[in-house]
Amino acid sequence: MSPADEAHRATTNPEAPSAQPAAKRWLTRNLLVLCGVSFLQDAASELLYPILPIFLTVTLGAPVAVVGVVEGAAEGVAAVMKLVAGRLADRRRARPLVALGYGLAAVGKTIIAFAGAWPVVLAGRSVDRVGKGIRGAPRDTLLIDGVPLQARGRAFGLHRAMDTAGAVVGPLIGLGLYTALDHHIRPLLFIAIIPAVASVALVAAVRDRPPSPPPTIAGRRAAPPRTAVALPHEVRRVIVLLTVFGLFNFPDALLLLRAKSIGLSVSGVIAAYITYNLSYALLSYPAGALADRVRPPVVYAAGLGCFAAAYLGLGLTSSTAWIWPLFLIYGGYTACTDGVGKAWISRLAPDNSQGRAQGVYQGATGGAVLVAGLWAGLAWHGTGRLPLILSGSVATAVAATLLLTNRQPRRGPVAQRA
Repeated sequence: MSPADEAHRATTNPEAPSAQPAAKRWLTRNLLVLCGVSFLQDAASELLYPILPIFLTVTLGAPVAVVGVVEGAAEGVAAVMKLVAGRLADRRRARPLVALGYGLAAVGKTIIAFAGAWPVVLAGRSVDRVGKGIRGAPRDTLLIDGVPLQARGRAFGLHRAMDTAGAVVGPLIGLGLYTALDHHIRPLLFIAIIPAVASVALVAAVRDRPPSPPPTIAGRRAAPPRTAVALPHEVRRVIVLLTVFGLFNFPDALLLLRAKSIGLSVSGVIAAYITYNLSYALLSYPAGALADRVRPPVVYAAGLGCFAAAYLGLGLTSSTAWIWPLFLIYGGYTACTDGVGKAWISRLAPDNSQGRAQGVYQGATGGAVLVAGLWAGLAWHGTGRLPLILSGSVATAVAATLLLTNRQPRRGPVAQRA
């Protein structure tokens, strides 16, 4: 059997004997280090995130629409930077970009801690999200470096699980300190800076990889192309469909405001967010492993089903008792889509365009969240029932589209990469 045939067999049948030795090598040094980096950064971010809507509306007196504007604009800034960083990740060393991204996130959190008016919070969130946009695609190229194609779901699933474990620890720390500090929010904003800085320091342990060398002609380096080669049709098709859904996937901050309007206290809102992140963390690796065994669109569609159930449920219920199971279900949505979506794109994109593919995917869907945050914040009007029901209905339609129209990837050079 030729090497190409063995590679094809390993890709199309992960259980084949030739795939087993490669599959055992998926837990790389970079994956483990980046799991630690993301754990620390998310502990910082998620200590901050559940109290930020309350800080804006109660402490600073901003209207609810500002929450949607701040979060939507922050995601929009990140989306633009993801497009730029994705291209750079294929041409330059990735570790400096990753360090810069996490460093800016720490600076953004510092700005928020000193904020006395909501425009300063907007500035801080924007700096934070610029950092997120810069680090995302370069980090993902380092994360999958050396990971076999048939183990990408597990790699991204483990990374999302560790990332979200930080999102459980951060709010737990915040909840304990919120009580210990006599319900004062601002000290928590300063405490969040500590793990953010620690995550920047840990980036130094990541092993960088040199950028792909330019092609040579007759022993000389060829001039770089003036325009990048278009991404494969299948990659672009997936990105377009998931971006359409993103237009109705507004920021989670509005879900937390919905939980508060139903009747939860500030401590209850933080606890509900911990519940969501715990579900997300526990389900991320199993969802990624499942995506390695079945087609990723199937797992992604299941996640959209969880999204629809959570949004429709939160839009229709008026009982605080329903918030807890609905936030558990919502964690299933993120577990089945976040890492799975990245693994899906990485399986379809060529090796020399991994950064660009991730940048376009994450940038397009992040830009869609900007639009969703703006329209949902402006249409909230008190309880927010209408945006929730509308978004849940669209998620149902997109899930059905994925299940009915998606086909197996064509067997070509991309599918044969092992």
